[in-house]
Amino acid sequence: MAATDETGPAGRNTTVPGTPPTVGPPTDPAPRTGARMPRWLPRAMVLALALIAVFQFGSWAFHQLTGLLINVLIAFFLALAVEPAVSWMAARGVRRGFGTFLVFVGVLVVGAGFVTLLGSMLAEQIIKIVEDFPQYLDSVINWINTHFHTELRRVDIQENLLRSDWLRNYVQNSATGVLDVSAQVLGGLFRLLTIALFSFYFAADGPRLRRTICSVLPPARQAEVLRAWEIAVNKTGGYLYSRGLMALISGLAHYVLLEFLDVPYAPVLAVWVGVVSQFIPTIGTYLAGALPMLIAFTVAPWYAVWVLVFVVVYQQFENYVLQPKLTARTVDIHPAVAFGSVVAGTALLGAVGALIAIPAVATLQAFLGAYVKRYDVTDDPRVLGHRGSGGTSAFGRRVRGLWAQRRPEDDGAGPAAGAAGSGAAGAAGPGEGGAAGAS
Repeated sequence: MAATDETGPAGRNTTVPGTPPTVGPPTDPAPRTGARMPRWLPRAMVLALALIAVFQFGSWAFHQLTGLLINVLIAFFLALAVEPAVSWMAARGVRRGFGTFLVFVGVLVVGAGFVTLLGSMLAEQIIKIVEDFPQYLDSVINWINTHFHTELRRVDIQENLLRSDWLRNYVQNSATGVLDVSAQVLGGLFRLLTIALFSFYFAADGPRLRRTICSVLPPARQAEVLRAWEIAVNKTGGYLYSRGLMALISGLAHYVLLEFLDVPYAPVLAVWVGVVSQFIPTIGTYLAGALPMLIAFTVAPWYAVWVLVFVVVYQQFENYVLQPKLTARTVDIHPAVAFGSVVAGTALLGAVGALIAIPAVATLQAFLGAYVKRYDVTDDPRVLGHRGSGGTSAFGRRVRGLWAQRRPEDDGAGPAAGAAGSGAAGAAGPGEGGAAGAS
């Protein structure tokens, strides 16, 4: 038996002479065992872990320092608000630090006087209510005994109230909550002190702060930063001063009304209305008018109605006459934009955001207005809200044409009406047809 040769004719190269040899696919090399990891992969993993760690640490630090950042933001806007007064005194030879101190002392005196007047009024009202409480209670008990045929006595009610478990639990809870209230008061005082210190340093060292910021920027960026700073000072200071002037006018107007109605504590109530209505956005007017109405109601119920009517009328006068004239050159912001900014600021930062929202948005609007290019608007009637083609759109004209074609059938005229109409048209003379065509 002949041995088989694997390199026989079937395995030999059968290429015809004169033709290029056929190149087969390259054979895959044998797989390498123990392939090494790319050199960049460990460094990429370390870099990714480092970035994640830095992000987590930054997020934790931001949440821990949120209160401090909000205090610094409030202090910065307060410094911008007092900057015009401090610069005015510095231009007249007063040292900037001493001028800032004088401004802050003035603000402190005004605020302390307002709180003192309001606190004295509330204290007197509370004392009066406590002194007259037995008479109010007797009148209520007499009314109940008369209408429901009961035999209640004030002494029995007082004894049952003093011996009740509800009062005992309330006293215990109040004693436990004293520490919480004290901690909140101390925290509020510390926060006010922090804001005052930061705002004092921002206002007193304003030129040095601007120089420090501009020292790390190129000259072109320095001009933009200084321009933005100047706009922020003008808008914030103008907003504060215009609000102060409107608070003064509002307080004087309400003082005249309350004094005319012989409502007690008229000066304090006038100051309350002026300050609260102007410096608490959106709901300040309602909070300001509620207290004078309550005090006037204790004098006579109709006096409360007169106070309510005066508050509503004066608010309209302020919104449409007084406020546009006073804030046209200072804030210059649309009422809808102002309301939206207050809502957004409240959602982001609470009451603080509501206070600083309007000057912040006014500053941003003025800054963007200096860089946004504007064009002349064409004299198109649609700009003024006038619709073209006689006030009807193309779709409206098409619908009206279809309705006009379908009206004879809908009215039930039928073919006879169509024939009569065609006959009448045929009977018309040439002149009439020409006139119809012309029309």
